[in-house]
This record gives sequence, C-alpha cells and structure tokens, in this order.
Amino acid sequence: MSSINYDLKKIGGFLFDVDGVLSTDCIPLAGNGDPMRMVNIKDGYALQLAVKQGYHLGIITGGYTESVKIRFERLGIRHVYMHSAVKMRDYEDFLRKTGLKDDEIVYAGDDIPDYEVMMRVGLPVAPASAAPEIREIARYVSPLRGGEGIAREVIEQTMKAQGRWMRDGAFGW
Repeated sequence: MSSINYDLKKIGGFLFDVDGVLSTDCIPLAGNGDPMRMVNIKDGYALQLAVKQGYHLGIITGGYTESVKIRFERLGIRHVYMHSAVKMRDYEDFLRKTGLKDDEIVYAGDDIPDYEVMMRVGLPVAPASAAPEIREIARYVSPLRGGEGIAREVIEQTMKAQGRWMRDGAFGW
C-alpha cells in the first residue's frame, strides 16, 4: 500500500530537480568552482529501471555541470534539461515530446524555481528538506531529505501500484 495520496496507476512520467532532490542541498565545490554532487545509488537503480519499464523520465535543473548530464544519460534518461532558467519552458517541451498530460506526471522539487511546474503537475513531490513554500504545495512530502532516495521512493511506490515492481528487467542494470 502506498503512502502517497494520489492515483499512482495513471503515472507515466517522472521529472526530477537535481540539487536538493537527487543530491543533497549542500554541495562541495571543485577547485575550478564547479559544484560536485553526491547521488544516491538506489535512486540510480530506480531511475534506470523506470526507463526500462517504459516510463518517460526527465531531469530539469538549473545546474550545468557535464557530470550531471553524463550521469543521468547513462541511466537512460533522454530528457535532460540543464541550465534551466525557467523550468516551465522545459516542462512544456517534455510534454510535447512525450505526449503526457499534467495528471500523468510526478515532479519532485525542493525550491522556488520548481514552484510553477509543481503547481501544474498531477503529483508534486517534495523532500523533507524542501523550502516551506514547496512543502506547502506538494501533494506528497517525503520523510526523506534531498539525496536520500526520493526518486527510488516515488518510483517504487508507483511501480508497485501498477504491478510493475520486481518484474521484467528488475534483476540487473
């Protein structure tokens, strides 16, 4: 049984912010000033499994380091929007490319740049560490903080609700 109060059977796509959602909101800087990120390996497993199962996945981030792009593309995510100044534009591009409707999409965000998209999607999700304004509009606030497995939690619950968890392709990378 899911702890998410939404009809997860209609979900066909997942979108995630990176900083504060798929990584922690405290980021060390490399010597050249580029932010470095730690990501959750269980998130990575769930993301690639969701791709294999035919879900549409995307990343919409204000960040623009090459390592982020490489990481998520290697997991099979085709829609990676970097340096997103206005996330709504990239969200609308995602809708055009996938044919999904708002109520078929999960979006996980943690801060003000995510607000507009979260107001539009069917299932806005926030980590426990999200800004108060984001937690207020989220239909589901995870008990997990950013970087602690938000993607895994939401994808797993969705796939279980759809009878697709631990099925074809689940036992490998």
